[in-house]
Amino acid sequence: MASGAADHGAHSGRKDGIRLGRIAGIPVYLAYSWFAIAIFIVISNGPMLAATSDLGLAAYLVAFAYAVLLAVSVLVHELAHAFSARLFGWPTDRIVLNLWGGHTQFESFTASPGRSVIVALAGPAANFVLAGAAWPLVEAHVFSGVAETLLNSAMWVNFLIGIFNVLPGLPLDGGRLVESLVWKATGSQEKGTIAAGWTGRGIVVALLALFIVVPWLRGERLDFARTVIAVLVCGFLWLGASAAINQAAMRSRLRFVNAGALAEPAVGVPDTASVADALRLSPEGRPAVVVQDTGGRPRAWVVPSSALAVPPAQQSTTPVTAVAAALAPGAYVPRTAGGQELIQYLARLDGGEYAVVDDSGAVTGLLRQQAVVSAITGKDPRRSGRP
Repeated sequence: MASGAADHGAHSGRKDGIRLGRIAGIPVYLAYSWFAIAIFIVISNGPMLAATSDLGLAAYLVAFAYAVLLAVSVLVHELAHAFSARLFGWPTDRIVLNLWGGHTQFESFTASPGRSVIVALAGPAANFVLAGAAWPLVEAHVFSGVAETLLNSAMWVNFLIGIFNVLPGLPLDGGRLVESLVWKATGSQEKGTIAAGWTGRGIVVALLALFIVVPWLRGERLDFARTVIAVLVCGFLWLGASAAINQAAMRSRLRFVNAGALAEPAVGVPDTASVADALRLSPEGRPAVVVQDTGGRPRAWVVPSSALAVPPAQQSTTPVTAVAAALAPGAYVPRTAGGQELIQYLARLDGGEYAVVDDSGAVTGLLRQQAVVSAITGKDPRRSGRP
C-alpha cells in the first residue's frame, strides 16, 4: 500500500485512530475509516454465507473475520515496508490501517532509486509469500469447514493485494519502480514521480474500462457491489496519482524558493524612529521599512497606508511603532536561506511577513508569505481566494 513522509502534529496520534500497540517499536493505528470497509464486507458477504451454509448468524462473524484477515494482510504488507526501510536507516513513524488498506509513514530520510524500489516492493513480496505458504495447505485440504474457508480467503486476499500493488503507477507500490527508472535515467526524482503519477492515472482508466465500460458495452448487467468498489478504488487511485504529480511539481519549484530572491527590498530603522523618518526612507511604501529593537533584531514592519494616514504635522512626533505591524518572534531569515529548510522554518512561525537579513544582520528585504506560496505552487494566492 502507500507509504510516505510523516506529518507530525500535537494530536497526530488521535487523528490516526485507535492505537493497537507497537510491533518492533513501530506504533500501529486502526483508523476509524477501517470500520466502514469492515461493515461493507460483513453486509456483502454475511447473507451469502448464511444462505449457502448452516452457520446461521455465525455467518456474519465469519464475514467479519474476512475483514480482520484483510487488515492482518495489509499489516504484514506495511511491516514489510517498515522492516526493509530499516535496512537503510529510514526511521518509521507509524503504520495506519484504514479504509483504503493502510500506509506507512516515515520520518526524514534520504532515498535513492534502488532503495526506493526495494522498500516499495517488499510489501507485495510479503503478500506473495503468505499466499504461497497458504496455497499447499488449501490444495491438501488440511483444514475443513470455517477454517478452510478462512484459509482460502487469506490466500486469495494476499495474492490479490500483491498483484494490485505491483501495478506500475502511483500511489501503488509498483509506481515506485516507474519513478525509480525515470529517476535513474534523468537524475530527477521529481520527473520520475510525475511519470509514475501519469501511469497511475492510466491504470485508473484501464480499470474503469475493464470493470465497467467493457461489460456495459457488451450488454452485461453490472454487479452493484463490484461497481461501487471499482469506482471507489479508482477514485482513490486517481486522487493519489494526482497528489503525487502535484507534490512533485511543487518539489521541483523548491529550488527557486530563496529568501533573498523572493523578498521585496527593505530598509531597517530603530524602534526609536518617527513616522517622518520612515517616510523619508520610503515615501511611497517602497522599499519596505522594518523596525528593529535596540539589539538590532527585526520586530515589526511599517504598514504604508497607516504611515501615510498620519497628518504631516504629527509625523515627526509619532513613533514608527504606532504604524507598524508586529512580526512573529524570530521571524527573520538569512538572505541566502532557501529550499525545504526555509519552508519548514517559516511553517513554524505565525504571521505572513518575515524580515530578511544579510550576514551582518542588516535588513535587506521583507519576505511575504504570499510570495513563498506563489513560488511553490506556481499560482497567485490572491487569485485563488487564499490569504
